[in-house]
Amino acid sequence: MKLGKAGLLLLIAAAIGAFFMLDLDRFLTLEFVKAQQAGLATALESDPLPLIAGFFLVYVAVTALSLPGAAILTLAAGAVFGLWLGTLIASLASTAGAVLAFLSSRYLLRGWVRKRFGRRAKAIDEGIERDGTFYLLTLRLIPIFPFFLVNLAMGLTAMRVATYAAVSWIGMLAGTFVYVNAGTQLAAIDNVGDILSPGLIGSLALLGLFPLIAKFVIGRLRRRHAYKGWRRPRRYDRNLIVIGAGAGGLVTAYIAATVRAKVTLIEANRMGGDCLNTGCVPSKALIRTARLAHEIRNADWYGLAPREPAFDFKAVMKRIRTIIEIIEPADSVERYTSLGVDVRLGHARIVDPWTVEIDGAERLTARAIVIAAGGEPAVPDIPGLAESGYLTSDTMWNELAHRDALPGRLLILGGGPIGTEMAQAFARLGSKVTQIEHGPRLLAKEDAEVSAFVEERLREEGVDIRTGHEALRVEGKTLITRADHKEVAVPFDELIVAVGRKARLTGYGLEDLGIRTDKSVVTNDYLETLYPNIFAVGDVAGPYQFTHFAAHQAWYAAVNALFGSLRRFRADYSIIPRVTFTDPEVAVVGHNERSARAANIDHEVVRFDLGHLDRAVAEGANRGFVKLLIAPGKDRILGAAVVAHNAGETIAEIVLAMKHGIGLDKLLGTIHAYPTMAEANKYAAGEWKKAHKPERLLRWVERYHGWRRG
Repeated sequence: MKLGKAGLLLLIAAAIGAFFMLDLDRFLTLEFVKAQQAGLATALESDPLPLIAGFFLVYVAVTALSLPGAAILTLAAGAVFGLWLGTLIASLASTAGAVLAFLSSRYLLRGWVRKRFGRRAKAIDEGIERDGTFYLLTLRLIPIFPFFLVNLAMGLTAMRVATYAAVSWIGMLAGTFVYVNAGTQLAAIDNVGDILSPGLIGSLALLGLFPLIAKFVIGRLRRRHAYKGWRRPRRYDRNLIVIGAGAGGLVTAYIAATVRAKVTLIEANRMGGDCLNTGCVPSKALIRTARLAHEIRNADWYGLAPREPAFDFKAVMKRIRTIIEIIEPADSVERYTSLGVDVRLGHARIVDPWTVEIDGAERLTARAIVIAAGGEPAVPDIPGLAESGYLTSDTMWNELAHRDALPGRLLILGGGPIGTEMAQAFARLGSKVTQIEHGPRLLAKEDAEVSAFVEERLREEGVDIRTGHEALRVEGKTLITRADHKEVAVPFDELIVAVGRKARLTGYGLEDLGIRTDKSVVTNDYLETLYPNIFAVGDVAGPYQFTHFAAHQAWYAAVNALFGSLRRFRADYSIIPRVTFTDPEVAVVGHNERSARAANIDHEVVRFDLGHLDRAVAEGANRGFVKLLIAPGKDRILGAAVVAHNAGETIAEIVLAMKHGIGLDKLLGTIHAYPTMAEANKYAAGEWKKAHKPERLLRWVERYHGWRRG
């Protein structure tokens, strides 16, 4: 019959209660041990096994229940059993008791803690997996820390039981030996405090620092071992070399120049990287034109005469080029040169951990190297695709700029953010768009409710969305898919492949240096690769492929590369927003319902519909919602999804709140300008407040008002 959590908790509470109610602590005093010393010695000589077993069990019970008296029992072990046998018995019993307390804490509380503090608990578990042995050994060696708290706290982590038992035994051995040795001279002890003099406490504290010192030394040795077989330069041409001038590389170089480091930035293609030239900037420019075309077509909503927009497709593409030209001076060679960055346009190749070769000729050395080589569109291996003249998010802008007309029949392969944004934009401009997705829905990373909302909107605007379709092959200008065990032919004039992006991992020396790659360059928490002086950021490093994420990583890489010998910083990915720029936009941060369930995190959902948000109604943009995941019993935000016009701007307030621990109460108490879309955040907080109003108090307030009326 299982005891269950409630039963175990009652049993522990009963045992602790009985200990104090029956005044059993009188047996765990120096006076009692001294009085019984002679009798216990006689019992040990006549029949040692029952005494040893009984003492062992009592010791285990005291430590497992975190009762006061473990120190007295350790002294008694020395007084009765002598130094060596006493140390063996006390050390094994204290370890067994510690493990029982550890397991009780884990059984009773770990599940609740993981649900309540999911993200923080996960971060702690990762830290324990990485460095837990060192920290536990330190805590055990220093007698200042109450051991019962260590038992309970460690039980809440993911540390393995065997590891906990072994490290605890080793860590407590020194302190146990001191107490047992003192117990052999029990007659000279009047107070437990006499045992640990300030000098002895200091010595044990210094001993406790040994694991951390050992960790530091081992880390240094591992770092040195990584360079085995390479000859380090005697001097360096640069403090830092950055490969790639996209968002990650530009920010890294900017920070390095700001702190007066000598930095070289190398770019093989165009300054600004994918975001400026083929990604964020041109796509958002196209989306804006498409939205205007949609508004003209539906101008009757605004009291104007609707008509089919007439436009010159070359002029649309020229506008996109103009917008890039307006922005690109901020990312230009001239600007970065003026900031103090040595900019080189050419192909970089890392030839050893400190040396980068440019265009196979010039070589520069640096103390640190940051790889910011970016990513590229992933292209599936589909028969006939290579011969179809397909486009990607990288190639479509140049290719379409030379076309006289909008693609008539446009096929988009992929239902992620890029494919969905382009499907809506081209449909609004007038293309007949078919979107193919192998999975069951678009935007698979988002909640099903969000995906369904976007799909419905795109279908209303004429996009032929075909989910559950597997692309089999391309025959000329026709894609053959399979759905419901049948082959389906989908003709097209233009095909855009948008199934995702992958890290750019080849062509600049990773293979020759043995730097590990998986789907991206493998880095540690400090963004270091196999070589501690070579870092990776942005799309090439992952785990996210956002411009703002690359810039976020760049700060950590730059600081760790330049000042890592003094202090290193672990990259923080706890609060990372993302936006899909459909109309309405989809902005997300933190957990959604699916990820919260997967992480076993308790949550409640708060939803505010935009149907009655005044600004949204005035704008004709009142379809959408704000959806919040909240920690039960608290006002802490675990995640949010905003589906709304300009959701990317609206969610910024929620990102700020999550980053700095601002709860819904404070959000609700913040004055928001009227009428604005950001009021949706306040109203969502209001929905949470209404759901948690104090009904009992309100009934008393109602009575008070009735009394006041007479």
